[in-house]
Amino acid sequence: MTEQFQEMARIAEQAMRAVFPATPLLRNDHLSERFGADIWLKREDLSPVRSYKVRGAFNAMRKVIPEQSVFVCASAGNHAQGVAFMCSHFGVRGVIFMPVTTPQQKVQKTRMFGGPQIKVQLVGDYFDQTLSAAQKFCEDEGAHFLSPFDDDDVIEGQASVAVEIEKQLGQLPDRIILPVGGGGLSSGVRSYFGNMCDYTFVEPTGAPSLAQAVAAGAVVDVSPINTFVDGAAVAKIGARNFERLKDVDPNDVIDLSEDRICVSIIEMLNVEGIVLEPAGALSIEALGDVADQIKGKTVVCVVSGGNFDFERLPEVKERAQRYSGVKKYFILRMPQRPGALKEFLGILGPDDDICRFEYLKKSARNFGSVLIGIETRSPDNFAPFLAQLDEAGFSYTDITNDETLAQFVL
Repeated sequence: MTEQFQEMARIAEQAMRAVFPATPLLRNDHLSERFGADIWLKREDLSPVRSYKVRGAFNAMRKVIPEQSVFVCASAGNHAQGVAFMCSHFGVRGVIFMPVTTPQQKVQKTRMFGGPQIKVQLVGDYFDQTLSAAQKFCEDEGAHFLSPFDDDDVIEGQASVAVEIEKQLGQLPDRIILPVGGGGLSSGVRSYFGNMCDYTFVEPTGAPSLAQAVAAGAVVDVSPINTFVDGAAVAKIGARNFERLKDVDPNDVIDLSEDRICVSIIEMLNVEGIVLEPAGALSIEALGDVADQIKGKTVVCVVSGGNFDFERLPEVKERAQRYSGVKKYFILRMPQRPGALKEFLGILGPDDDICRFEYLKKSARNFGSVLIGIETRSPDNFAPFLAQLDEAGFSYTDITNDETLAQFVL
């Protein structure tokens, strides 16, 4: 089975060269030095649609053309763009169903890639409604539905990532780190390499579909999910994908908080000038979890995509700062007397900056409630600051990690 799959993946990879070049595999000196390992980045963010999804779409479509000339998918992101790109390439008709709530930037990019060959249908507030509409269209029109991951031809197409890694590296990596959403990429790469290398599978904390499926021994719906890491936020791993991943070591499946992932997005943008979407940063941020296991080893991180909407940058920076501990929010009880605010300001250190100040409740009573945000250079600066607040008799509540309260006031 493995040899047959490997051969089919190699054929798919070779066929892709008529459409787009292999994405680069680049050694990253910054990460290699930090972790004492030979770390390479497989840059799927440099594909024609800035994600690996074009691979699966290409392979699934090429196998049914010319018998099939109308293709349908349901997606709010990278899969839609991959299908649109391939519809334009093959000159076939595509109907892309997207939720009404899809950001205009993603809708416009999908239309740009597909051109006159595709039509975008905005249906439903939730993805389940969008998917149902797409499947009904296929039944009514006799069109071919392209699954984003739960399809053998899509899995085979995504495995072309592994074929390229093997060629470009000139050897097998000691470890490969893979993001996991629906499982198309991870099941394809693992099916190609088999047990010839070690793996780390990375999921966002808000959508641990592989981890829970491995624990249960069956596909599990982990709804409701956190959709921040939209390229990997899937409520249920694909059945075909799990069949290829069901025997992975549970210790090789890790999850990363959405805030923590933002740290790598900001770092790679500032240090390397690399633009990553949240899912694309998963494999890089996971290096910290396997640092002890990879010293002196050759490691490949698959950077799955770079479709980042820069309107999200302020939120990403905010999340990264909160996770890193350099930014905190407090509800402060401010005494309603002359000089109280000046006294509070005198407690701030030279590296502390007020980034938010808002009276939540101010009256003629003795105290008023203030929402205050403080940003500093080092998380260590907060300990002396809070100690001085206590000594001065100020009453406060740290709400930095209170997700429920943060939704309403931050």
